[in-house]
Amino acid sequence: MAAMEWFTPWFSAPGYEMGRLILQRALAAVYLVAFFSAAMQFRALLGDRGLVPAAAFVRRVSFRASPSLFHWRCDDRVTGACAWAGVVLAAAVVAGAADAVPLWASMVMWALLWILYLSFVNVGQIFYSFGWESLLLEAGFLAIFLGNAETAPPVLTLWLMRWLLFRVEFGAGLIKWRGDECWRKLTCLYYHHETQPMPGPLSWYFHHLPKRLHRVEVAANHVAQLIVPFGLFCPQPVATVAAGLIIVTQLWLVLSGNFSWLNWLTIVLAFAAVDTSALTGTPSYGPTPLWFAVVVCVATTLIVVLSYWPARNLLSRTQQMNRSFNPLHLVNTYGAFGSVTRVRQEIVIEGTDEDRITPDTVWREYEFKGKPGNVHRLPRQFAPYHLRLDWQMWFAALSPAYTRGWFEPFISRLLDNDRATLRLLHTNPFPEQPPTHVRALLYRYRFTTREERRETGAWWHRTFVREFLPPVALSGERGDRRPR
Repeated sequence: MAAMEWFTPWFSAPGYEMGRLILQRALAAVYLVAFFSAAMQFRALLGDRGLVPAAAFVRRVSFRASPSLFHWRCDDRVTGACAWAGVVLAAAVVAGAADAVPLWASMVMWALLWILYLSFVNVGQIFYSFGWESLLLEAGFLAIFLGNAETAPPVLTLWLMRWLLFRVEFGAGLIKWRGDECWRKLTCLYYHHETQPMPGPLSWYFHHLPKRLHRVEVAANHVAQLIVPFGLFCPQPVATVAAGLIIVTQLWLVLSGNFSWLNWLTIVLAFAAVDTSALTGTPSYGPTPLWFAVVVCVATTLIVVLSYWPARNLLSRTQQMNRSFNPLHLVNTYGAFGSVTRVRQEIVIEGTDEDRITPDTVWREYEFKGKPGNVHRLPRQFAPYHLRLDWQMWFAALSPAYTRGWFEPFISRLLDNDRATLRLLHTNPFPEQPPTHVRALLYRYRFTTREERRETGAWWHRTFVREFLPPVALSGERGDRRPR
């Protein structure tokens, strides 16, 4: 006991108790959103009749290559149960359950959240291929070793959280500076608010800010991502100020677009550097349990060793974005928008109930929940909720290569009026009977000018580009497609 009393002061950081509390509860809230997203979407995208069934994936990929609970059993009942179990467990942690149980039980709760979500990510294929999936898993893994109300926050885990936040911000800054020249010329935001994957309700207004302010935004972004992150490793109060600046810049991004939980999780991680002892005082704790200190030290050693690969990636001229170097998604690389799209293109899906296709055929449009479609519909705010199909549709409009494996099954499900698939959409123009034919058209979209907005009430203006998919119909066996 005397040894632990000597050990505790340099191992623990009681002044970060409030920062830890906010971090843990907010991280659990992100977990809740992620599991709820799985509960609502996994069946349609990756279920037994999903667009890219997870059951087929686990049959051809080994557990070692892609660890997941679903290697033991993968069907709609099991994946649904796991998703809702994650929702309940995450809600319990948000409500404070992890602080109301012994330390070991708290660690088990966080470990279960991590294992459950890892199971979804590792069978999620293209629909779970986003950088924020790995970011949630890495942050969730570190949270296992952050302790609870029984013990002071461990210094080592707080530093690991800061190291994660540093890689998120500095990696994103480097990929921009090394990538598209518009970042160096400070002109990327002339386009980005309009062409980003899923604009939000304020994106139209951000796009129409003066170009001089757009240049200021880019310059501020470079400061926030290339300079400020180093402040996270400085003494207080510099680290807290750096964290505050990161939080402010991330809130600006939250207002300007929909990036799932990427921005929110970055904000959450910043609280690992916030010392509130000057405002709230420093709570007192008993000695840190020896077994907990040993576990934290082992975890820290593991992260330090695994950090070699992402650190080397940061220093490389061929830096990669959003890559995991191991199947557990620990210590990954991050980054976004190394290149910025200048022109926005959207795929518009249409159907008809007519038996024969003629020049006079009436086509009715499917409306997605988040991605642009109806030019008079204001973009909605969905983040931190992740609309996985909408995001893939954005990629598909960039290149047909991004449709491989999932787009044809998606069209087949529309022709079949598949209920699970239709729940992913905002509107179904064929509520009674399925369409006889479905087609896809490619349009160029741009935000309307202020004058156009006043005259037409539209948020978007679109111009036909070409046919993306000719009219197709079901024939033969269920789900078999043939052009017509």
